[in-house]
Amino acid sequence: MRFVVQRVTHASVTVDGQVIGKIGKGFLVLIGVSDEDTKETADRMVKKLLGLRIFEDENGKTNLDLHTVGGSLLLVSQFTLYADCSHGNRPSFIRAGKPDMASGMYEYIIARCKEQVETVERGEFGAEMKVELLNDGPFTILLDSETL
Repeated sequence: MRFVVQRVTHASVTVDGQVIGKIGKGFLVLIGVSDEDTKETADRMVKKLLGLRIFEDENGKTNLDLHTVGGSLLLVSQFTLYADCSHGNRPSFIRAGKPDMASGMYEYIIARCKEQVETVERGEFGAEMKVELLNDGPFTILLDSETL
């Protein structure tokens, strides 16, 4: 499982010209699921995500987590995080989770986050989405379950 975590001042996701998810200060999280991922994997990833201390304190040090700053989450599925570009120039996505399984894991991650974060917005699994954000920093972190 892979999360691309971007600290944002605001972010939104649009499908068919309609904004379906929008947040202010918080994290935009792009979520990639592989066929090997489990609910236990998701639980570890969510715990790490929500514990990240990447917001600045009064001294300008990154010591504060999402909860402390009252931040929100925008969770967007993105199977392309499992692109394999090692052979040729056309990416292969064979490591990406099959749609039914990946959709279930995405819904599980959303539900787990909603248990702990007041505002959790989302994209639409499998849809053509337009994502807009203002990356604060910029500050972007890759969480990979294979290295946690």
